[in-house]
Amino acid sequence: MVGRAAIACALTAGFLAGCGSSSPSDMDKTKRMVREKFPGVSQMSTGDLAKWLADPSRPAPVLLDARTAKEFEVSRLAGAKNAPKGTTVEAAMGAAPKDAPVVVYCSVGYRSSQFAEKLQKAGYTKVWNLEGSIFQWANEGRPIVDARGPASLVHPYDAEWGKLLKPERRAQVPDAE
Repeated sequence: MVGRAAIACALTAGFLAGCGSSSPSDMDKTKRMVREKFPGVSQMSTGDLAKWLADPSRPAPVLLDARTAKEFEVSRLAGAKNAPKGTTVEAAMGAAPKDAPVVVYCSVGYRSSQFAEKLQKAGYTKVWNLEGSIFQWANEGRPIVDARGPASLVHPYDAEWGKLLKPERRAQVPDAE
């Protein structure tokens, strides 16, 4: 059986510099890989989302976290709803109208782009993937929370993908799956 680390290396086609250490360019390469894999999904920068969330004149978007429950428990964006793999569009969106603005994120943007595609196919018209997702958000020092309030650590998914997180942001927890 192939391990998660080997899968991570294969998925990124060497983007993580031999799957050893990470650099800022590794995140850029990962974001480029996500954009190429999901060309029909609109990308939103972390800066643009932060401005949107800080603007009281704009209605807040629906924030969907496409990570596992284990990842979500460690930390998330304030107000986000967990929509892990297998979550239906109906369960994630509830009674939200098809033109509700939706921003989906995960660790780096791959799983969230998959869910964004699912939302688009279901007829949702204002859907974005958070480019760089929670890893980039946290690396930039933007606020995250857990069930108790403000948090500082993010679930790294696994040892390889976690290299895209700054060490001081990386929770020491078992792999996500």
